[in-house]
Parts: sequence; C-alpha cells; structure tokens
Amino acid sequence: MPKKTAPKDELPPQPEISIGLVGHVDHGKTTLTERLSGKWTDTHSEEIKFGITIRLGYADAILRKIEGGKGSSAYTVKEKDPDTGKPTIALKKVSFVDAPGHESLMATMLSGANIMDYAILLVSAEEECPQPQTEEHLTALKIIGVPKIIVVQNKIDLVGKEQALKNYGEIKAFLKDTLYADAPIIPLSAQHGANVDVLIETIVETFVTPNRDPKKDPLMFVARSFDINKPGTNIPDMKGGVLGGSLKQGVLKVGQEIEIRPGLRFEIKNQRVYKPIVTKVISLFTGGVSVKEVHPGGSIAVMTTLDPALLKSDSLGGSIVGIPGKMPPVWDSLKLSVTLLERVVGSKEDQAVDPIRKGETLMLNVNSAATVGVVMNLDKHGTLCDLKKPVCAEEGGRVTISRRIGNRFRLIGYGTIVKK
Repeated sequence: MPKKTAPKDELPPQPEISIGLVGHVDHGKTTLTERLSGKWTDTHSEEIKFGITIRLGYADAILRKIEGGKGSSAYTVKEKDPDTGKPTIALKKVSFVDAPGHESLMATMLSGANIMDYAILLVSAEEECPQPQTEEHLTALKIIGVPKIIVVQNKIDLVGKEQALKNYGEIKAFLKDTLYADAPIIPLSAQHGANVDVLIETIVETFVTPNRDPKKDPLMFVARSFDINKPGTNIPDMKGGVLGGSLKQGVLKVGQEIEIRPGLRFEIKNQRVYKPIVTKVISLFTGGVSVKEVHPGGSIAVMTTLDPALLKSDSLGGSIVGIPGKMPPVWDSLKLSVTLLERVVGSKEDQAVDPIRKGETLMLNVNSAATVGVVMNLDKHGTLCDLKKPVCAEEGGRVTISRRIGNRFRLIGYGTIVKK
C-alpha cells in the first residue's frame, strides 16, 4: 500500500461516516459512486465481465464547497473551482460502500449494511417503483437500524416530465408508511453528473456524524481480507495479510495485539473446530493514507503479521477483530427471538411469510457475517439454529433471516440473539 501524507489544509485522513449505496440491480449505484469519488468500484474480473457489483466496493470522497458560492451549485467534489481555479473548502470526508443489487447477492448486501452509518437508495426513473430489490434493501436498512436515507431518482435524463413525475409519486407512496417517509428525493443523472451538486449538499445537511465513545473496547467488522503481495514477491519483501472493514467502536492503534474471531477452521477427531487468531497490528490505512490509529467512521485496512495466504480471497470476511479477552462470544448455534415480516420482500409475487419450520435451512446475517442455519428446535423461548459456520456476536445482537423461496433466498424477518 502506498504511503501518502494528507495535505495540511485538508480534513483528517479518516472518513467521518460510511454511506451505503443500495438499490435494485442496474439502477446506477456504481456510476454514482464514481461521480462522487472518482473511483470505479467494480474491479473484480467477474464484475467487469457481467457489468454488476458482486463484492462490496469502497471509495472515499471529500465533499467540498466553492468559497463564496451560493446555492446547491456551490457544492462539489473538485479540489478547485472550475471558474476561478481557487481551492475549494473541504467540508466532510465520507466513505461510500457500493452494495450489490442483484437478487442472488442479497447476503453480501445484508453483510455490508451492518457497516453503514447512512444510505443512499437509488431508484431508476425508467422503471416502476418499487422493484423487488428496492423493497428488499429498504426493509434490510430498517431492520438493521440505518437511521436516515436519501433517495436518488436516477436516470432522469432518460424519461420525459410526465414519467418523471409519475415515478416520483411512486417513490413517495413506497416510502409513505416506512421509517423513511420524509427522506429527501433527489432527481439526478449519474451518467451526466446532473444534480450531483444537489446530492452533495443534501448529504452534508442530512448525514450528521454520530457521537462516538473512544473509551469503548475496539470492535471491527471485517468485510474483506486479502493478500496484497504481487506474484513473485521475494519472501523478505512480503507483507502480512490485510483485513478491510469498519471499526464500529473504540480506537485501534498500530502495535496493538488483536484477536480475530471466529478464527481458523480445524478438524480435530472428525469434529469441526474454530480457533481464534491472535496477531499484531503492523500498520493502519484509511482514506488512502497510513495512520497511527483509527476511529469509527469510514472504511479501514489493518495490516497484520499473519501469513497472507490465510487472508486471501476474503477468507476471513465476516470476522470480528478486537482486544484479546474483550471479545463477543463465538456461537456454533443461535437461539433467536424471531419477528417475521407479514409479506415476503424481494419477490415479484405477493406472498405471505409462512411460520419457520423445524428442519428448514435459513440464511442468517449478523454483523458483517453471513452463515446458514438449520432449525433444530422451536419453542416459546426461541428458535434454535445450528450454524454451518460459527459467528462472533454479542448477546442481544440483531440477525436478519432469509428463506429459500424458489431458487433465491428472500428476506422474511429478523431475530435477536438470546442466551441458550
């Protein structure tokens, strides 16, 4: 990772907040991310091939204002005023999380939603609202507890006035009975950059940086893990494995000893066992620069002393990082106090949610982890699920629940972890 130093007149290198870009497939999330950050987040070979986001994408941006400028047109992400050439004023640094909209990748979106402070929901003006994953993503944001959203009515350049107004009305009706009924709706063309300045102004005014408690023990949700070494790197020059994600609380510092849970899988006497990993923070990166410590807000990367082969290809995605002895428990099975939705979301058919059945297989998302649980028992005390892959989570943590309907997992409700 290249080492850079932040300009003296700029904001601190770490973004203040993480903003998710969510919505139905091909409604313009990745294009808008590029408009706001200058970075195209679809970089995986399959993403380029098929033209959809498969993994979570990350991009940082500094939201700025032209000195002396008035109205929305004064807001920009450019470092210099295009008319005068004078430097613009840095207002807020944010991290965008580009989540996949394809129905088969809902688990990735749900995992990503847990590291978002706020979200931008994209709706195409060309299509009827809501589309299946528009509804599914909004429900997920509500369940997980994302407090505020901004709605972008995208592709406004491709429709006439009548269709634009009709689509706007559909959006308002869709939001009416939700937590987000009063969310701003910004007509926009991500392809041409039209009204992006209005969106920047709305982000600055709507998404306030939450209060954080630096005295809490650090907890990091790991979304990605990888090997940054190029093929053929000499052994003495190799770097340790890297964890990417978001710090939910506390402060993480270079030199700290950390624990990763659930850890690595071992087979002992034909039994599957996960053992936590203890390592050391070698370096920290956020906002594209090397720092000595990181706080909650934005995406971070943690370089460790671990063999990079252990972390390649997101093998430790879904883990939690913290201080040894001060970590949440690891669960091989979860007992959940379950709340089911009335209707299945994400499906084109209007379908009631049937009660959970003993023996059925569910997809469970907790923190940044996705796992599969088989229902072993149902009683007045909760629903007990044996997990295919264990998770690290606090008692009382929120778990989203999806059921296989047809050939896809559909969101049907949520649960709260209770003591077994």
